[in-house]
Amino acid sequence: MNTASIVRLPRFSTRFVPVWRRNLLVWRKLAIASVLGNIADPLLYMLALGYGIGAMVGKVDGMSYVVFIGTGMVCQSAMFTSSFEGMYSAFSRMHVQRTWEAIINAPIALDDVVLAEWVWCATKAVMSTAAILIVIEALGFGHTWLALWVLPLGFLVGLCFGAFGLVMNSLAPGYDFFTYFFTLVLTPMLLFSGVYFPVNQMPAWLAHVASVLPLKHAIDLARPLMLDRVPDDIGVHVAVIAAYALVAYYAALMLTRRRLLK
Repeated sequence: MNTASIVRLPRFSTRFVPVWRRNLLVWRKLAIASVLGNIADPLLYMLALGYGIGAMVGKVDGMSYVVFIGTGMVCQSAMFTSSFEGMYSAFSRMHVQRTWEAIINAPIALDDVVLAEWVWCATKAVMSTAAILIVIEALGFGHTWLALWVLPLGFLVGLCFGAFGLVMNSLAPGYDFFTYFFTLVLTPMLLFSGVYFPVNQMPAWLAHVASVLPLKHAIDLARPLMLDRVPDDIGVHVAVIAAYALVAYYAALMLTRRRLLK
């Protein structure tokens, strides 16, 4: 495959919809286990840290610590769910099961398959976001109509980190390769984006680094919404997350073309 074919712009078409629907139908068979898996980890962290550490630290940025950490967990859940789907699940379909190879032998292009996987990652992120949001509401927090805007935010976060996952998927020789992304990207993102403690308490240089992280921008949108406030600089936050998503998606598409269309 020549270089021009690899780097050409994405070709979008509605042919991605059947591929997305196929993923949905497969997911439905394991829906309960999938949803429980998506909410169990962040829920345990929220309860253990929120009530455990919260009993010692008191108020954080004018709110109880369990509320502070819960509003961050919504975005964390979307990040991990979409990243996992873009890596482990997509790799299984692409490399292990060779589902992608079978699909592109039909009148569906590789661009359609990658687009379907990207949108599916974001769809899973919304499911996870909704599940966490319901749990937070059940615990007595986030009782505001503005909190519903967290759902489209979850989709945007899913597009961003789903694209990152697809980049790793296009490079991975095996499942163990994904450990690098979790250790070197997702863990620092989680620790320095304001999920567990305010970014303004970090050293100035580290706060500047955190300010360019997409998860930080997502939390800066989600936290006010769940506290019944309209976020500041909405356009800036959305633009940053969208820019990460589009650039990462294009990179994932090019790398996948290079890998599969030799």
